[in-house]
Amino acid sequence: MEVQILRTHIEKIVPLNDEEFEFISSCFTYRKYKKHQFLIQEGEPVPYHFFVLKGLLKLVYTDETGKEHIIGFAMEDWWETDFPAYYQEIKATMSLECVEDTEVLCLRLEDYRKLCSALPKLEHFFLEKAYMGFIAAQQRTISTMTTGIKDRYDQLLKKYPSLIQRVPKSLLAAYLGVSRETLSRLPL
Repeated sequence: MEVQILRTHIEKIVPLNDEEFEFISSCFTYRKYKKHQFLIQEGEPVPYHFFVLKGLLKLVYTDETGKEHIIGFAMEDWWETDFPAYYQEIKATMSLECVEDTEVLCLRLEDYRKLCSALPKLEHFFLEKAYMGFIAAQQRTISTMTTGIKDRYDQLLKKYPSLIQRVPKSLLAAYLGVSRETLSRLPL
């Protein structure tokens, strides 16, 4: 069942036959994590790129003062990892933590490279996913630089309505770059 979710996800971009998908699925491992459990911890190696089957994750950067900055959330049908650490094979500068009980498929870098080498269509799939990630990151950066907190909250609500229902206000505030009190004072 878990791997069928992955196949459906990939086939939104590229078609697959059964033999190709059998090869793809052999490169992934299934894991379950509990709420508050870490998939990645700052300072540790990053062995996997995660595809979220069920649940919700937060990617967090902790600055030198100990303040947590939420870089992003990942829910069903999303991919997440500390990308610089994963691809450059260095220690994590961010942590990935479960906001809810979570189920993921894990892809090691060597298997990612094997898949892309053996199946150019899968390399195309990952490239398309990367493009979408870059676009979202640039849009978020522009929004942070040019709009007020109320507008950013409204954009988040419009783009990811289910996320608002699943994430505590304190985490939304950290994602938006404001205090919980500031977010509470907004006319929402």
